[in-house]
Amino acid sequence: MDAKTQARFDALAAVIKAMAHPTRLFVVDQLSRGERCVCDLTALVGADVSTVSKHLSVLKAAGIVASEKRGSRIYYNLRMSCVLNFFGCVESVIKSVARENLGAVE
Repeated sequence: MDAKTQARFDALAAVIKAMAHPTRLFVVDQLSRGERCVCDLTALVGADVSTVSKHLSVLKAAGIVASEKRGSRIYYNLRMSCVLNFFGCVESVIKSVARENLGAVE
């Protein structure tokens, strides 16, 4: 693989890796419904502010979410809404595998 191709796949892997955590997937799902402040996300996730902030910083570094500071609060929104297509694709794979496994049992 040449350097340009390697760089392309490295960039793809970085975005996928940023989403490769259940809490971050949940945060992306919540942000698909509209912007949220860190305090809202902390309550929804059920974790402390520092943990949720770390997850948000990973998503932000990957370009998946964006933030805006308003007063003392930081609000996040989904910057890359096309990741929701990825969710649908993954869910299709999960259902397909489940059907195949069920067929093997019958």
